[in-house]
Amino acid sequence: MSEIVLMSDPRIAAIPVEDCDEPLLDVRGGVRGGGVQGGAGSGGPGTDGPLGAVDPRRQDDDGSFAHLREGVLTRLAHARTLLPDGVGLLFVEGYRPPSLQRAYFEGYSAQLRAARPEWTPARIREAASRYVSPPEIAPHSAGAAVDLTLVADGRELDMGTRVNANPEESAGACYTDAPGLSAEARANRRTLSAALTAAGLVNYPTEWWHWSYGDRYWALATGAPHARYGPRERPGS
Repeated sequence: MSEIVLMSDPRIAAIPVEDCDEPLLDVRGGVRGGGVQGGAGSGGPGTDGPLGAVDPRRQDDDGSFAHLREGVLTRLAHARTLLPDGVGLLFVEGYRPPSLQRAYFEGYSAQLRAARPEWTPARIREAASRYVSPPEIAPHSAGAAVDLTLVADGRELDMGTRVNANPEESAGACYTDAPGLSAEARANRRTLSAALTAAGLVNYPTEWWHWSYGDRYWALATGAPHARYGPRERPGS
């Protein structure tokens, strides 16, 4: 895809889902059969897991945030091996229960309505989807998406904005290919992108930190005939 396709685009919802029923696995544990090796990450806040450091900023009571589909976790573990020496991944959030996804979407939509009362409901939905996916097709609720950044020597690298900065707060700098970034931030985004793309994930271009595999957005970006993962409830979440 050369243009930016938002999550609200009807083409996304039109993609069929043939869920392969892969389990949601805890990134702090690993993949069955030893596919992901444990070990310390390259530093950064949080607990070390097989992907490196797991940040607590989105931590919830039952640990849902730290779960991903097995195929996503395997690919992230591969991406970790493709990073330069001394650079690691900092995992921020994976699975998001559908009820939480809906709350995020409705909350951000309410902020936009308050700021732009002249906007139509359709425009609000489109603008909201730059930052939060509509709940019915959300990659996070499928366990297919991950929010993450890079760390080295115990600190997060400069990526131009914080993880989860919205378009208003960042003046658009949250977009992956935003102009006006420092050379350091641009280089760090390219490092992250190169590793994750090589591992088979796709980026949501309005959020440099958001990557996914197997969801509807991935299917549109790669030309796959269907998504491998659809939204699901995690028992106990």
